[in-house]
Amino acid sequence: MKLLKQLFDFYINSSIHVALSVFSLTWITLIEFKLPFDVALLWFVFFATITGYNFVKYFGVAKFHHRRLTSRLKAIQVFSFFSFLFLCYYALQLETKSLVFVALLGLVTFFYAIPFLPRHFFVDNQQNLRSISGLKVYLIALIWSGVTVFLPIVNDSVEIDSDIILTGIQRFVFIVVLMLPFEIRDLQYDNLKLGTIPQKIGITNTKIMGCVLLLCFVIMEFFKINPTTLFKEVTVLIAIIALLFLVFSKKIQWKYYSSFLVEGLTILWLVILMVVNYLG
Repeated sequence: MKLLKQLFDFYINSSIHVALSVFSLTWITLIEFKLPFDVALLWFVFFATITGYNFVKYFGVAKFHHRRLTSRLKAIQVFSFFSFLFLCYYALQLETKSLVFVALLGLVTFFYAIPFLPRHFFVDNQQNLRSISGLKVYLIALIWSGVTVFLPIVNDSVEIDSDIILTGIQRFVFIVVLMLPFEIRDLQYDNLKLGTIPQKIGITNTKIMGCVLLLCFVIMEFFKINPTTLFKEVTVLIAIIALLFLVFSKKIQWKYYSSFLVEGLTILWLVILMVVNYLG
C-alpha cells in the first residue's frame, strides 16, 4: 500500500494527471470539430503540459534549494527532463504556425514563473505573473483554452468560425470554474494580498459565481450553428458534475479532492464522449 501511495503521489505531483486532463480536452476538440486523430499533437500537448507545469511549480525550489532537493523532487526533475525531450520530438512533427502559436503561450507560461517586472506590480517579492493580484485563474484558463481549442484548429488549418470562438469561450469559462475548488482550498495557504476570487467575494459568492458561469457554459452550447445532440447532452452532464464538485468544495478538503477528482473531470468528459460514440 505504501508503494501504491508513493506512485499515486508521484502521478499527481509530477503533473501526469493534469497533463492527461489537458490531453483529454484537446482530444475532445478533435472529436467536436471532426478533425483527424493527431497522435503527434496530442502527445505534444501531454508532454508540454508536464514540462510547463513542473517548471512553474518547482522552478523556485530547484533554483534556491538545488543542493537539498529530496529524492522525490529529483525524480520529478528527471521525469520532467525526459518529458521535455519528448516535447521536442513531437514539436518537430507540428506545423510551423502551430509552433509560433505555442511559443506565444509558452512565453506567458515562462513569465508566469520568472521574475521580470518592477516590484510595485506585485503583492510579494516573487515579481512574476502569478503574483499579480487576481490574475492566476484567468491566465491558466487562457492558456488551457488556447492549447486545447485553438492549437488543434491552427495545426489543421481550419478556418475559425463562430462555433470555434464559442468553444474557446466555453473552455475558458469551464476552466475558471474548475479552478474555484482549488482557490477555495488554498484560502488557508494563500497570501491575503493575492486577491483570489474567494478572498475577494467569499466562499459562498464564489460558488454562486461558479454556478452562473456553468449556466453560461451550457447556454453557449445551444448557440452553436452546428451542434450535435450528443455534445449538448454530454455538456449538460459535465456541467452538472462540475457543479456538484464546486458546491461540495470547502476550505479544508480531502487531499486529492481538487488535485485528482476535480482535475480529472475533463478525463471523464472524454471517456463519456467515447463511450456514447461507441454505443451510438
